[in-house]
Amino acid sequence: MERRQRGVSPGLILLLYQISQVGLQNIPSVTLGVLALNIFLFLNPLRPLPEVCLSVSETLHRRNWHRLLLAPFHHADDWHLYYNMISMLWKGIMLERKLKSIWFAYTIAVFSVLIGVVYMVLELLLVIILDDPSYEMNCGVGFSGVLFALKVLNNHYNPGRVSTVFGLPISSKYACWVELVAIHLISPG
Repeated sequence: MERRQRGVSPGLILLLYQISQVGLQNIPSVTLGVLALNIFLFLNPLRPLPEVCLSVSETLHRRNWHRLLLAPFHHADDWHLYYNMISMLWKGIMLERKLKSIWFAYTIAVFSVLIGVVYMVLELLLVIILDDPSYEMNCGVGFSGVLFALKVLNNHYNPGRVSTVFGLPISSKYACWVELVAIHLISPG
């Protein structure tokens, strides 16, 4: 995993600009807290990325369980942070108003840990199915898995909507899956 530069960068500046356009007073408290935590940890990481990223080897075999808590809130670079937090901003505004702050905070906390567990289970399955132990070494950080889970939850609470993915209208029920495949094709890492 490459080491990222700290400090103010184009992605961070654009993120702060977008937040200011929405207005702090228009962002529910838990959503704002999640944004602030992610930005704070981007500027002041608790540990270097190789020490917080989630992998089967480091987390399961070496029992570094703290990675389950730290990996979702650290980002590889400013653009990774930007895209994840813009997505969090919009999903958070919609879902926190629907679920109310306490349940939304609980949802974020549960998803943050469960997504890491699911990630490791999938990596272990790849090791077994493909007989390739290199999958145990894959190491990931970021909030993307939590955002995907929030999108599925948002689609559950708002059925029948239509999303546009690459200019194509797609039922929101399937849009999150189409977006997941598209993201993987565009940026497989």
